[in-house]
Amino acid sequence: MPVHTAIVLFTRDLRIEDNPVLAAAAANAEYVLPLFVQDVRLHATGFAAQRRSEFLASALGDLDERLRGRGAALLIRHGEVVTEVCRLAEQTGAAEVHLAADVSAFAARRERALAAALERQRRKLVRHEAVHNVIAPGTVTPQGSDHFAVFTPYYRRWADAPWRGQAAAPRGLRLPPGIELSPQAGKGRSVRWPGGETPARGRAERWLRQGIDEYQGRHDDLAADATSRLSPDLHFGCLSARELAEEAAARDTAGAAAFLRQLAWRDFHHQVLAARPAAAHRDYRPRGDAWRDDRQALDAWREGQTGIPIVDAGMRQLSREGWMHNRARLIVASFLTKTLYLDWRHGAAHFTEHLLDADIANNQLNWQWVAGTGTDTRPNRVLNPLRQAERYDPGADYTRRWVPELAGLKDPGDVHRPWRLGGPALRKLGYPPPVTDLETARLRFLEQRKPSRNR
Repeated sequence: MPVHTAIVLFTRDLRIEDNPVLAAAAANAEYVLPLFVQDVRLHATGFAAQRRSEFLASALGDLDERLRGRGAALLIRHGEVVTEVCRLAEQTGAAEVHLAADVSAFAARRERALAAALERQRRKLVRHEAVHNVIAPGTVTPQGSDHFAVFTPYYRRWADAPWRGQAAAPRGLRLPPGIELSPQAGKGRSVRWPGGETPARGRAERWLRQGIDEYQGRHDDLAADATSRLSPDLHFGCLSARELAEEAAARDTAGAAAFLRQLAWRDFHHQVLAARPAAAHRDYRPRGDAWRDDRQALDAWREGQTGIPIVDAGMRQLSREGWMHNRARLIVASFLTKTLYLDWRHGAAHFTEHLLDADIANNQLNWQWVAGTGTDTRPNRVLNPLRQAERYDPGADYTRRWVPELAGLKDPGDVHRPWRLGGPALRKLGYPPPVTDLETARLRFLEQRKPSRNR
């Protein structure tokens, strides 16, 4: 039975195409109020970093423009989500509030509090699954458990699981009477990386046209920069993961299959966090690590001054762009946790501060995977940054790009191992010596991890 008014509470689903939240509200209500609340409690967690706030502002401006093209607009409120939603529900007489289900402990608490508050008002919270993912967390589970702890068996089931249908974008929307909106704001677009569904769809179209089919052979090539760079768009829901997966699945190429597998990894991490929310800050599989406390080494890593050029290149790219190549992420994370033997939480926090795509499920659980406290079936593997550099940046072009002190060195071997030029040459270049000996650090890590093999 249709309702008079419904509120669409946008969170990380900032789009109108293939959005089950908006589609359901529009199909079931005469009036629809699109709402986004700038959550003061989220700001208190430190997750609302400046780069993501700028991207978010851009995305909200784009969403408002797209909604206005269908007869509505986006209402933005600042405050505590439950209070603001309930106040507007009372004001408009809304019978339902539609929301995309999410997996973090913060999101789960917010949903429970909102559902309880609305119930006291005799209103209903309608949660929609599979808005952020290709398939919703919990759609496939192994016998005897609530989630898959290893990716490969999950992927086999994921590949055979049915996907929800396309959620049609509403052609027209009507705002509830009495709602006053400010004039249309500018999109506030970041010069470096504009957010929103419009630029996101443009990026996706270019990727599908020019990049995806070569992804398998080029995605680890650091200098080629041949990854999609769509992770910020997926994190904020400016793109539909299901729609992107459908496009990839329709292609009969190794590159498209490899990219589809990455979308499955994203779903895998979301289903782990949904089942184990504490994994955002606790070891998923404790290894008895006694992490070192070395503030000087941690600061060198953060600042891209470790003296290991491939590591410093990745960290400087992060600082400059708010993004880092996926292979570089693996290298710098392994260096922090298994070479310097520093707690993965330091790395996850630094990434959260700087990354546009700092999705809590993917960020924290990827860090745990590299640190050996997560879902990796080989928890003691150590990525040697020099071998990684030689394999994935053989011409040292990526390293020269982000470590300009070494850009004038012609021999790639010298770029990756500048210390072999000698201390005076290093000082003349203005580049620091290595913060640690790689082989000594590797042996130290393996010795520390010995007890975990019997756990």
